[in-house]
Amino acid sequence: MKVMRFTLACVSMLVLTFSSFVYGQQNSGGRGLIYVHSARTIGKGNLNAYFHSRFFGKVGTTVTSVTYWDVQGSFTLNYGLTDRIELSLFPIVYQDTNRGKSGMNIPDDLFLKFKIGSLGTPSSKFKYGVMITSRFPIGGMHNIIYEPYSAGTVEVGFTGMASYAEDLLFPDEKFNGHFNLGYIFHNDAGNKLSESAQDTISNKSISSEVTYGMGFVYPFEKWNVTMEMNGNFFVQKPASTAYSRENYLYLTPGVSYKVYQWLHIDFAADFRLTPDNDKTQYVYGISQLPQQLPTSYPDWRVHMAVKLALLPASLYHDSEKDLLVRKAETRREVFEQIVREQNETEKAEKELEKIKEERMKAEQELLRLRKLLEGNQTKVDEPQKTEDPQKEKP
Repeated sequence: MKVMRFTLACVSMLVLTFSSFVYGQQNSGGRGLIYVHSARTIGKGNLNAYFHSRFFGKVGTTVTSVTYWDVQGSFTLNYGLTDRIELSLFPIVYQDTNRGKSGMNIPDDLFLKFKIGSLGTPSSKFKYGVMITSRFPIGGMHNIIYEPYSAGTVEVGFTGMASYAEDLLFPDEKFNGHFNLGYIFHNDAGNKLSESAQDTISNKSISSEVTYGMGFVYPFEKWNVTMEMNGNFFVQKPASTAYSRENYLYLTPGVSYKVYQWLHIDFAADFRLTPDNDKTQYVYGISQLPQQLPTSYPDWRVHMAVKLALLPASLYHDSEKDLLVRKAETRREVFEQIVREQNETEKAEKELEKIKEERMKAEQELLRLRKLLEGNQTKVDEPQKTEDPQKEKP
């Protein structure tokens, strides 16, 4: 218990320290990676907290040097209503905006996610799921530079998910692959994000975009090595004066240190693969950004996250043996399905053998019948051959 209290105290300090000045954008939490969601749910009665942070900063020059920060702090709560239904609450606590004297949103926007996952046969290594995400504009400022486009309205997104696990019974112990494909409606037709003369935005139609991502996990005893790619493609671009109206693609390698069964610490970094091609039309005809700074999205970002299992409480005091037994109990359905399929396979093989035997018997009967027919035909033809020569004699 002393070790657990000490660890929780350390985690709390990390969360309080980083949540005030680091960035997190729509992190997945649950059984997912930094960006990419897993099609598997966390299970009925499980509650996870995911404290995520990401930041970027760089000095630019105009007449004087200016530092721009892409800074945010957030957390996610994931709760399993059933073995296949999961709810997520994702509030952004702090968002740096690089605007005006305050230059920050406290709090920023709120995300709610409804996930149906772990779909598929128990004996399949592939699982599937769908997720509905809603974004509520709690923050005071929107369409923030270096951030994915936000309209300042209630937005809705849909994501399809597929996951592969090399180990069917214990999927987290072997190689995992996750694939996401989503669609976001920004609900911004006729919307104005700011009354400032410099960044007033008004869309004639609703902008929308396709999002995609894939991630891989290679687990070791105390570490998980991860690799992700995520990007977007605007189907209908935002207004020409909006920030972040370009398509992007990021590569995100990372590692996760498993302190305990119920506590993981993640580290990762983003590297932009798309060119820095600014498509914003500024009111005054020139870029408002100082030189030497990215004009679309950050070219790099650094991540840190803490994943904490809050429920069930047994995770804190169960031994390795107890955890193994508990895992085996949760896989009972998979075991039973495998046994059923094996029995069905054996029955099918026996039926197939019977069918083969019956087919062989039928072929033998056909062969015998064919020989009998050929023999009868020969007997009918022979008298005709002996009578013909006699008829030809004078």
